Amino acid sequence: MQVSTHSIRAAPSDLAGYAYGATAAIIWGSQLVMARAGALHGLDGLDVAALRSGFAGLLLLPWFFARPRYGTGPGRVPWRHAFGLALAAGPLFIGASMLGFHFAPLPHGAVLQPSMMVLTAMVLSALLLHERLRARRLAGAAIIIAGLILVAGPALLQGDRLTPIGDGLFLVAGALFASYSVLSKLWSVGPMHATAAAAVIAGAFFLPPYLLFAGPGHILALSWPMLLGQIFVQAILTGILSLIAFGRAIQILGAARASLFPALVPVSAILVGIPIVGELPTLLQLAGLLTVTAGLLVALSTRQTTPAPVSSPM
Repeated sequence: MQVSTHSIRAAPSDLAGYAYGATAAIIWGSQLVMARAGALHGLDGLDVAALRSGFAGLLLLPWFFARPRYGTGPGRVPWRHAFGLALAAGPLFIGASMLGFHFAPLPHGAVLQPSMMVLTAMVLSALLLHERLRARRLAGAAIIIAGLILVAGPALLQGDRLTPIGDGLFLVAGALFASYSVLSKLWSVGPMHATAAAAVIAGAFFLPPYLLFAGPGHILALSWPMLLGQIFVQAILTGILSLIAFGRAIQILGAARASLFPALVPVSAILVGIPIVGELPTLLQLAGLLTVTAGLLVALSTRQTTPAPVSSPM
């Protein structure tokens, strides 16, 4: 029996997509908390990018060469696609996101980056993947953005003359990652191959200039527990597992719906931060968390109307 695309009941495959998307969002929220802890120990955005792309690239390097599927020929990912994915989700995205916080307050990034990600993914999905922009999905996106504004609270009004630079960087970062989600779907690149491209290729281009001009001094100065914790969260969880989970969500739900889940990152960061840094959310933030969740449910209740190509998870 065919399930109506207007039905709000989720198919079993959709539930799996929701689980993958939520897993990625929880990991990304944990990464923000860990990055904040690292900043208290002297790490900056370049160090975080090096930990993520460098160690993730090194960990995936054996798989990258043992199971090559890049290049030319049937069943292979063209090199231009691999480089495109690495550009969209690698150090350029990480650098824009992290550098934005040098110019603009944290609440600006918590609102602008995921909002840009949601909106850009919807537009690109309509243009490139021919997914319809249904009214319910647009309404859900609007509710999500309103919830993010509540999460940021009055601090969203803070800033100085350099704040627009940071805001612009957050918008660039959001657009880049939305491009990653849409292009990986458009090019039918499996999650593991997309992740390996983003990690290995990006690490190869980022690590040499980082070691030459910045140096690993801040990283080497960390205590062993903090260093191992940063490697585990930044490289293994964020650099590898979150991209694989998000890739599976894209395969199942489509790029537009999967790209709604990054909006949960501020929510998961607040919840993860409660036991780690001991900060309880304010009533306004709680209202924002509930609003974001409601918007996500509304937006996800409309299923994609284009058939999703089935590709191997590897």
